[in-house]
Amino acid sequence: NNYLEKHKIYPAKISPPPAQDLNLIVVIPCYDEPDLISSLKSLWNCKRPFSSVEVIIVINSSENSTQKVIQQNQQTINETQQWIKSLNITDKSFQFHIIEQPDLRAKYAGVGLARKIGMDEAMHRFNYLNNENGIIVSFDADSTCEPDFLSEIENQFKKYPETNACSIYFEHPIDGSEFSPEIYKGIAQYELYLRYYIQGLRFSTFPYAYHTIGSCFAVKATIYAKQGGMNRKKAGEDFYFLQKVIPLGNFYELNSTKIIPSSRASDRVPFGTGAMIKKYLNNYSTDFFTYNPQVFIDLKIFFTQINKLYNTGINKRNYEEFIADLPEPIRQFLNKNNFYEVLIEVNNKTKTYKTFIKRFFHNFNAFKILKYMNFAHEKFYSKIPIVDAATNMLSLSELYSSPCGIFPRALPEEPGQNGEILQGMPSYELNELLKIYRDVQKKSYVIY
Repeated sequence: NNYLEKHKIYPAKISPPPAQDLNLIVVIPCYDEPDLISSLKSLWNCKRPFSSVEVIIVINSSENSTQKVIQQNQQTINETQQWIKSLNITDKSFQFHIIEQPDLRAKYAGVGLARKIGMDEAMHRFNYLNNENGIIVSFDADSTCEPDFLSEIENQFKKYPETNACSIYFEHPIDGSEFSPEIYKGIAQYELYLRYYIQGLRFSTFPYAYHTIGSCFAVKATIYAKQGGMNRKKAGEDFYFLQKVIPLGNFYELNSTKIIPSSRASDRVPFGTGAMIKKYLNNYSTDFFTYNPQVFIDLKIFFTQINKLYNTGINKRNYEEFIADLPEPIRQFLNKNNFYEVLIEVNNKTKTYKTFIKRFFHNFNAFKILKYMNFAHEKFYSKIPIVDAATNMLSLSELYSSPCGIFPRALPEEPGQNGEILQGMPSYELNELLKIYRDVQKKSYVIY
């Protein structure tokens, strides 16, 4: 009640009351989507969980949307209504609901607002039942899932009732006949980048290193409310929302099922999968370049020594002595961001090392890390091809054994800054390298 009174944008839109045992609601934002039914079919064909399920589809457009988008949305509504009718659903154990939301204010219209509308509606449904442990599942209109998708989500929250939220394992299609070879090569590089970045964070010992993808997470209703609900960002809404949820703890990786996001190019949002593929196609002659592995080495050197900063009596002198031994990019970044003052405040507000660590990473969070990445590459390092970066991370993290043996940890006294393939590393094909990263992360291999 408190959340809905404070944060809702619209009153409840779905009039039929939910099933008494409703515990799973899948929310799908849908904009200018020609093949929504494929996603709905994959959900309908899932093995049924023990509790009832609802799927809420938010078909939305902006007040500035073109006539073509409006027509496509109307066609999607008509086709979806006919498809739902053809299912001849006779009970409430699995229900589909369409929310038509045209003419959203251009200032706010986008995937974040559409996802919020659907998730807030899910909150109305669970609130009606007084079910604070109901599960809201975030999905996309161009994604599909494995048949055990819904039952495995239910099992996760039953087996581990302390679960606040979870990210769900995903794999983009990287071959086939639906798209061009260029698109498949682009999506393979982009997914490898996503996995490389997470593995780099884990190598650095950053404690909140999880994928944050809009079609691939589930959250408990009470946690959704506690963190103020979904934001209205036009892109990156998933990242911003989950960065508030993950530090609460009890955040899991659900790797026993799979989501298959689309590999297509798109201009719906300014960044994200579709936008990156479109950008890649416009520059197909070049490889996908990403962050130099050296930035993760620098972060590791910093993070593995922060115990020295837990000192309520720390002063400027011993702080300067501490940062003098850090890599130059880290040292300059900390000085630029007045980190000494931040550190004093963190120490003054903590009584135990556990709370110090929590407050430390509340400040030096995923957003701060991204700022450091960009700072380091503006002044110190060059981005390198993703295949080179990911190959080096395998060695740095001791992740993979081959007929040549397990690659040793590589933290040389004076590591190179140009991202050259480390001596002794084999050469990998793109898809082979991606498969290694998928296997590693599906097994929840966490370095720290």
